[in-house]
Amino acid sequence: MKTWVALLRAVNVGGTGKLPMAELRTLCERAGFSDVRTYIASGNVVLRGPGTERQVKARLEAALAAHMGKPVGVLVRTAAGLRAVHAGNPFPGSPGNRVVAVFLDDPPRAGALADARRVGDERLALGAREIYIDYRDAETMRSSKLSLPAGASGTARNMNTVARLLEMAGG
Repeated sequence: MKTWVALLRAVNVGGTGKLPMAELRTLCERAGFSDVRTYIASGNVVLRGPGTERQVKARLEAALAAHMGKPVGVLVRTAAGLRAVHAGNPFPGSPGNRVVAVFLDDPPRAGALADARRVGDERLALGAREIYIDYRDAETMRSSKLSLPAGASGTARNMNTVARLLEMAGG
């Protein structure tokens, strides 16, 4: 059995997709996962279970859809995959709470950043299956109007959260 990190899209963000973390833990256990732990109320789960990444994703998405009554996107990584995201941060000099990785199921296409709109002071970079955004400072983050079509199906986590999830996953 592998340790997996699951990142839910649009859960407990902006008043949408309300899902208490205790319910999420129970839902994951009923879906056949063990050692289920959540981190903050934005849909971060570390769990253990058999299968491939796609199988884990499908099982979690099916359980969430049944529980929530609508589809909930899930992005899944192994501890090693999450470690690669953290190590691949192209903006290591920026504060961890100002750099986010937009997690994607597949690699972003080469021209994905050219489609970004309303780019202000943000810096952008492609990763293996993520897009990194460096907001640099609180004002840039607060006032950002960035639109990133390539990240529309993904979910973002800041580097502090990635580091904590990596620690929880034993990586």
